[in-house]
Amino acid sequence: MEISTIAVIMAMAEEAEPFIREMGLEPVEPVFDSRLPMEVFEGKAGTADLVLIVGGKDPRHGVDSVATQPATLAAYLAIERFNPDLLINAGTAGGFRARGAEIGDVYMGADCIRFHDRRIPIPGMEAYGVGSYPVPEFRGLASALGLKRGIISTGNSLDMVPEDLERLTANGADVKEMEAAAIAWVADLYQVPLLALKSITDLVDTETPTQDEFLANLALASEALQEKLIAAIAYCAA
Repeated sequence: MEISTIAVIMAMAEEAEPFIREMGLEPVEPVFDSRLPMEVFEGKAGTADLVLIVGGKDPRHGVDSVATQPATLAAYLAIERFNPDLLINAGTAGGFRARGAEIGDVYMGADCIRFHDRRIPIPGMEAYGVGSYPVPEFRGLASALGLKRGIISTGNSLDMVPEDLERLTANGADVKEMEAAAIAWVADLYQVPLLALKSITDLVDTETPTQDEFLANLALASEALQEKLIAAIAYCAA
């Protein structure tokens, strides 16, 4: 597949900062409606145009625009405005020690990306709630870059209630996060290939409170993420 434009979507400024710095990306004047919080940065990856969309600050609460609503909007705007040949969702996530995850591991989404908190127990609607949006295999990418492969599952909460754990287990999830399935839904509608990369900040099946571990490891995980993200872009754009 010939790639002339790559669009990367990231939720948090701290996740994006190492990538912006290392790639020398430059902010651009608002290309979306000025009422929207999303920030756009541009640069080059070899001969390909590289666009980064960051969620930006929520105008009401002044915090990073995380979770599925901003992610859905960012994906739609990225595809409609830039018509990318490849969409990448990069961010931090929780992993499961019981499934081999360690802090700082970077996973590539495999098989399908699913939701774990859209519980709709109505005939015909349950599968819709889970989503199960397929992602390309990207043959050779994981082994070439030393990425772990795993199923990504998305919900709108940082912590986890028992019902979430049941659904995560049913989903076969290796990674728990807050944006990928929303982006995968949009990518599937538009038939744009999606590569999802997630760096582990916290282990959700340990005794440490998720928020404490997340904050303690965010900088480390973000640095690991940008290293693999840059390598993945170079691999795909070659």
